[in-house]
Amino acid sequence: MPDEQMANTGGQSSPPAPPSPAARPLDTIDRSILRMLQTDGRASIRSVAERVHVSRANAYARINRLIDDGVIRGFSALVDQERAGQGASAYITLKIVQNSWRTVRKQLTSLPGATHIALVSGDFDVLLLVHTKDNRELRELVLTRIQSIPEVLSTRTLLVFEETNLGPEEA
Repeated sequence: MPDEQMANTGGQSSPPAPPSPAARPLDTIDRSILRMLQTDGRASIRSVAERVHVSRANAYARINRLIDDGVIRGFSALVDQERAGQGASAYITLKIVQNSWRTVRKQLTSLPGATHIALVSGDFDVLLLVHTKDNRELRELVLTRIQSIPEVLSTRTLLVFEETNLGPEEA
């Protein structure tokens, strides 16, 4: 990161993942840095340092620690899906075969237009957010691709009429 710019196991069980290190508590400066980077992931180290009232070296070290600790998982652009040619958006709920989450997740991640996948509790098991060119493409995605996954028992499609991304200032 430049100083001035951010920018199948074949049926065998795999060994358990190593335990995650304990999360370090975040102080008010760390939280301010996170809010700032959520609003503008391209903010320079200099502007971060000035806005949170620390030295550039301190801001750089804090951001690197937040990345190393896994608090910041990456930087991305917020996309206006409609302007990007993805005029149809939907949340799709799935009921899946018990204990098939990892298999289903792997297949869902390869779907075109899938942008968010969550294992949830309640009346369904998985919540999937997709963006497609139009309703015809959405129908094809649901009826042909998703419902053909053997572990998917049922789906329900909720069309999105309007979206608002809540940033740190609006949340």
